[in-house]
Amino acid sequence: MTRKIRWGVLGCADIAAKAVIPAIQSSRLGRVTAMASRDPAKAQAMADRFSITKAYGSYEELLGDPEVDAIYNPLPNHLHVPLTIRALEHGKPVLCEKPIALDATQAMELAAAQKAAGLPVAEAFMVRHHPQWKKARALVAEGALGEVRAIQTIFSCHLDDPANVRNQADIGGGGMLDVGCYAVAMARFLFDTEPVRAIALMERDPAFGTDRLTSGLLVFPEGRQLALTCSTQLALTQKVTVLGTRGRLEIPIPFNAPADQPTVLLFDDGRDLVGGGREEIAVEAVDQYREQADAFCEAVLFGKPLTTGLEDAIANMKAIDALFRSAESGCWEEP
Repeated sequence: MTRKIRWGVLGCADIAAKAVIPAIQSSRLGRVTAMASRDPAKAQAMADRFSITKAYGSYEELLGDPEVDAIYNPLPNHLHVPLTIRALEHGKPVLCEKPIALDATQAMELAAAQKAAGLPVAEAFMVRHHPQWKKARALVAEGALGEVRAIQTIFSCHLDDPANVRNQADIGGGGMLDVGCYAVAMARFLFDTEPVRAIALMERDPAFGTDRLTSGLLVFPEGRQLALTCSTQLALTQKVTVLGTRGRLEIPIPFNAPADQPTVLLFDDGRDLVGGGREEIAVEAVDQYREQADAFCEAVLFGKPLTTGLEDAIANMKAIDALFRSAESGCWEEP
């Protein structure tokens, strides 16, 4: 019988409670056996909710537990790198929430620590594990859309609570790091190459200081483009359109596909504007968080390659950094 990975979770983030812990608990290869929070009562409440054996009142206690095999780090963005490095120092592989770091320099510091430790570290872009994205990439690669030259992505939500970590600029809040990072990551995934220049307009909340609305362009080799809009203060919206010379592909729920419902990709060959060339491509229901957890467990247990490593995470942060620099300079910037 295959041994199961015993997971420890740092903090009581919403994403952990709503998606990742339930996914790990139902996964093939893992179980959450320990929770930690700086508030012991919160750790115990989360442990009770999910039948987790141990609850710690500090991160260090959990990291030092010899019966914890791997760490899930969903802490606020400014704690991604330091707590992941600390976990590595304790000999624990880490699945760390996106964005992997506040900037590319931090991400490279983490990569150096990971190399020294020789342990798996992955950025938790769960969407890479959903078959709708694998199918979209296959369609692009096989030329079903012709030459793909443009991707348009919108990702927005509405968060106005000052206590929400996404509204706290000093700890890495703001729309670009929270939701815009998906647009960058998945354009790089579909184009299968890195951007060469970037330009952005960014509007900041006058009270929070966070970027609440960003529109940007990333230009890839041969003139291919990602046009993105992301926001933390607009109506909830997700949409990706991939445009080729012989067709377009729409992903209606690209990032938070429901775990219990099939999804569809919408292909249109562009013969008219009323859907004459439209085809729905059905994709089975999948819990992308569970797929992510099992993939990481396979890396830990069997040495299987990670879907993407820290080199990819660094490249994503370089592109995001260029968008931030462009918003300040008003000029094109290179990643």
